Amino acid sequence: MRAIVFDREHELSLTEVPTPTAGPKDVIIKVAAVGICGTDTHVFDGEFEGTVYPLIPGHEATGVVTEVGSDVHDLTIGDQVAINPSTTCGECEYCLTGRSNLCRAWNGLGVVASDGASAEFVSVPRANVFVLRPDTDIHLAALIEPLACAIRGYDILPRKMGEHYLIYGAGTMGLLMAQLAPRAGAASVTIVDLNEDRLQAARDVGVQHTLTRADDAERTNWDVVIDCTGVIAAIEDALPRVKAGGTFQHFGVAPAEAHAKYSPFRVYRDEINIVGTMAVLNSFGRAVEMFEAGAINAAAMISHTFTLEDYAAALEKFRAGTGRKLQIRPNDTESRELLAL
Repeated sequence: MRAIVFDREHELSLTEVPTPTAGPKDVIIKVAAVGICGTDTHVFDGEFEGTVYPLIPGHEATGVVTEVGSDVHDLTIGDQVAINPSTTCGECEYCLTGRSNLCRAWNGLGVVASDGASAEFVSVPRANVFVLRPDTDIHLAALIEPLACAIRGYDILPRKMGEHYLIYGAGTMGLLMAQLAPRAGAASVTIVDLNEDRLQAARDVGVQHTLTRADDAERTNWDVVIDCTGVIAAIEDALPRVKAGGTFQHFGVAPAEAHAKYSPFRVYRDEINIVGTMAVLNSFGRAVEMFEAGAINAAAMISHTFTLEDYAAALEKFRAGTGRKLQIRPNDTESRELLAL
């Protein structure tokens, strides 16, 4: 089969690799769609902790079941499914105490040491496969994985009804966090991004207030401030805007060696909560439910699809910040523009 391979840092190729076959507890999936994410760029650039090359990238994926292992009895060939890419050891302190997303052997498919879904087919453990309804749009449903990450972000946020939210970044994660905020009790949601096209995307999915600078907002501080960029300058601008007693969340993925400056005294004096959030923890099934319940405007978020042959162009477009969510559709023969922006 054909697959994109990150051969080493900063190098990729479209390569013929063996088509996977199912082990006893595995499922073979013909990939329908796989989203490009900021994590993919960190993996490509050698900035994600633990990545082993060569590696097939792609962790936000959906597809159709084509083969099941001998111990898999609850899936049918032809089922539409979404893939949870997180795997863990199941034996360490964190796994045994319900915090498996903190497992020191955490291994995201297409991220660390197991191949992902930027290929015609992918092998996935049965435990990581979630069945979709037959009427669910299998391509839009590739947003379920980032939605599961967003739900985990809300699981860990201390929050109350009627709070005001400020979100940095109107990329995929910022748009998802912003759309979930009213369901989490937000009285208002403001999103900040330097890219006007992305702010239009925020307006299209229903965000109330969109700005290129937080200084232009009517408010001076917020109950909850969430960084979805991983950009140090954005983080340093964002954290001081948390009101006393409020919460700042690191959601965006910064390079592993990056450092941000903030005032420890202010964190102490104003009892600022600073929380991180890592991947998915018992939230993927809920993300399927929320997606199929229409919790997000998925159609407004995906602007372009690319074939495997055009993967490098898609990655470059992502880096340039043009378009909205970009998808690879490995079994398509033509790249497409879905939204006229």
